[in-house]
Amino acid sequence: MLQCIENGCEKRRYDHKTLINRGNGCIVPPSTRVGAYMDRLGSGLEGGERDARGPTHDDDVGPAATDPAQAASPGSHPAIPLGDGHEELVLRAQNRLNLPERLFNLSELDVLYDAGNRALWTYMRPAGRPSFTPSMLGDFESWQQLISSHFGEGRVPLDYLILGSRAPGVFCFGGDLELFQHLIRTGDRAGLVRYGYRCVDILYRNIHALDLPTLTIGLVQGQALGGGFEALLSFDYIIAERGSTFGLPEVMFGLFPGMGAHAILSRKLGTAMADRIILENRTYTADEMWELGIVTRVAEPGEGEAVVRDFLAKASRRHAGFLGARRAMRRAAPITLEELHDIVDHWADAALKLTDTDLRLMNKLTSAQKKLALTA
Repeated sequence: MLQCIENGCEKRRYDHKTLINRGNGCIVPPSTRVGAYMDRLGSGLEGGERDARGPTHDDDVGPAATDPAQAASPGSHPAIPLGDGHEELVLRAQNRLNLPERLFNLSELDVLYDAGNRALWTYMRPAGRPSFTPSMLGDFESWQQLISSHFGEGRVPLDYLILGSRAPGVFCFGGDLELFQHLIRTGDRAGLVRYGYRCVDILYRNIHALDLPTLTIGLVQGQALGGGFEALLSFDYIIAERGSTFGLPEVMFGLFPGMGAHAILSRKLGTAMADRIILENRTYTADEMWELGIVTRVAEPGEGEAVVRDFLAKASRRHAGFLGARRAMRRAAPITLEELHDIVDHWADAALKLTDTDLRLMNKLTSAQKKLALTA
């Protein structure tokens, strides 16, 4: 269902099939009726009142298979009264037709499109422990592919790509520690490398904003640990609520972060500070990350989304400049996919050298994270 602001009242339904569409007193109809509306828009826009029914909660996002006999034809409903700005309404309806239904039906990602800000909001909705499980990685791979193929210049506009989490008090705990333990105990180096490559391939594409004219924003409303922190480092901007924490705990069980921390932190902060963050096994606050220049803005608890919206509003006039600056920074301090893969290879080799004591500590951390996720 797509709805716009109508008479000053913003209507939303926050589930994984919802899109936010900020319009100008208009309601963009569901896909089963868009064709008829476009026909009516193109046939003179004459007389009558808007269909009083409007979208209902039964209307789905994206194309739906319906009986052609049910599709309205010109004249079968009153035409839509439109005043100034009807070209924008036509454009919004055309964009609506181009939105891929599958993007809004991923298993572990909630996706919402904010047409007014030309922004795609995405929230991780993990099925279990909030970590990068193979199923979550699969959703991210589909998410990136669908965005790349349907958004951008000449397609659905996308100025901002935002990622947050639905897990209470947690952005992401990072790698799938249960999977790691199994692969290490069975000596499956290929499995470790395969998992790591999937992670850094996703991270690398995000560093480059999917090769779209888009700025990326990470929204943190809780703990960002291990690979969760590494994933955040791939975003152009990070907005974190006060009370959020950041850390790389891998060293406590004899390992090191293998999914981007060395490559990104060394470029942002220098190798000495990167080593300190990676090796000290310390948890940092949002304010401390802001002082280091990693976090862009700190929000009060519960105000993260509002601060993101404020950032979008202030950045809209300067979007081209921000975009150019990010591209220049990537050129000045490039990170190659080969480098990320090499680090994963070293990480896999180190993982296979962990002792039983190390694996018991890893398991203890896994259990603590599970308990925290259940009680949050």
